[in-house]
Amino acid sequence: METANLKSFAFVTLLSLANLAFGQKPLSLVFNAKNFSHQELTLNGKTIKVRAYENIIYVQNPVDTAYQKLNIYVPEAYYQGLSINGYTAATAPIFFPNNVGGYMPAQPAKARGNAPSGAMPAPPGGAPGQTPAVPARPTRPNTVLEALAHGYVVASAGARGRSLKDAIGKFTGKAPAGIVDLKAAVRYLVFNDKKMPGDARKIISNGTSAGGAMSTLLGATGNHPDYEPYLKALGAAKATDHIFAVSAYCPIINLDNSDAAYEWQFEGIHTYKRGGPMQNNPPAAALSAEQIAVSQQLKVLFPAYLNGLKLKDKSGALLSLDKDGNGNFKEWIKSYLIASAKKELDKGTDLSSFAFLSISNGKVNALDYNAYIKYIERMKTPPAFDALDMTSPENNLFGTATIPNLHFTSFAQEQSKAASPLADPLLVKMMNPMHYIGTPQSATSKHWRIRHGAKDKDTSFAIPVMLATLLENKGYDVSLELPWEKPHSGDYDLNELFAWIDGICKKGGK
Repeated sequence: METANLKSFAFVTLLSLANLAFGQKPLSLVFNAKNFSHQELTLNGKTIKVRAYENIIYVQNPVDTAYQKLNIYVPEAYYQGLSINGYTAATAPIFFPNNVGGYMPAQPAKARGNAPSGAMPAPPGGAPGQTPAVPARPTRPNTVLEALAHGYVVASAGARGRSLKDAIGKFTGKAPAGIVDLKAAVRYLVFNDKKMPGDARKIISNGTSAGGAMSTLLGATGNHPDYEPYLKALGAAKATDHIFAVSAYCPIINLDNSDAAYEWQFEGIHTYKRGGPMQNNPPAAALSAEQIAVSQQLKVLFPAYLNGLKLKDKSGALLSLDKDGNGNFKEWIKSYLIASAKKELDKGTDLSSFAFLSISNGKVNALDYNAYIKYIERMKTPPAFDALDMTSPENNLFGTATIPNLHFTSFAQEQSKAASPLADPLLVKMMNPMHYIGTPQSATSKHWRIRHGAKDKDTSFAIPVMLATLLENKGYDVSLELPWEKPHSGDYDLNELFAWIDGICKKGGK
């Protein structure tokens, strides 16, 4: 089987070295406390004064300074010796949100303007059934500003993405560029911990969708040597890159197993709707006979993968599926959906219109899983991620400096409509946190908050549930919920998110 080599890494390394050869001196990684602007921001009628350190290049040998930059915001009160929400300049957590969406290039978030943390730009084009180009999503609350008002120091890093090219047309943002950039930004913060407010031992990442994937990768792969050659080529600070905690909304992870997981969930549903949040009722389309056959082939691959993980529920029972895809793992997912419905019912929401729920005496007693999956509807055609014609955003992610798109699973390559080498297996591994959690060479974050909407159909419910269960089985502190009726989105529960952060930071969290 032909496999693509690490051409992207070699090219980026040569590009960094070329910059030095042509007289570009390595940039300083020392935080300049005097290089800031005063900003007065308004939140709910209240003025918040901050010092803004913007457009800091966080590596010595940048490939693209338009994206490899960091914005740091510090409440002015900390320079006056005051406290906010019980935090001081020395104890404030560092909130680390990213703006990555669709694995595209991302600018750092700002404490002003209309770019909300975790916003997802629509990917260009898209094949039928794949993630479509849709209008911009409604602006959510400015997460950076909300975090500052809560007393956090905010540091947001930009990162390269899959579509980025240099002046001669070479791709410079393919996997694993995005996660390498964010790791380099973390190292910058740790390297300068004593020179700036905020506690770099308490970095909490946050992201949505592909940004959620980046957040989970930061938490799973701390200090792992797989990333070291890339960080060294960029001239990242000589510091650690493990982080304290992870907040991830609908993380698009486990790409090498997501096609099978998607068809395990949606097999038998032979229509799909491509619409996003701005298209409330798009027309349904039918899967072709070929797509139905592909779905059936993929579905049967998932039980073997799930069973190989040897995950256990909270009572210690092994979670598994039989060859037909049935078993207590499906019941495990149902338990999260039932808990979601119960939480919504407890808020006073009328759920009587949902025929798939069994409710009596103010309790949600059961959920008809198959009926529920039909209700949320299929969005993508099989394979959902490694498209046979290589037109998905994920195919684009795993290209090289000279090849735009590649297959990244053996199944798709074997079924492919286009002859192609396979993406380098190491790169595929490096984009999947499941391969690193709790391994000896990884400093995995101890605290995790994962939210995946109960009406999110961008990936299978199995993906976040497997992630959370693996983390719990390895002994990490995990909060997973599937918020009721929430689609593919994030940052919709900031009060709850900040309460969770305060809980792990103020109550002896380590």
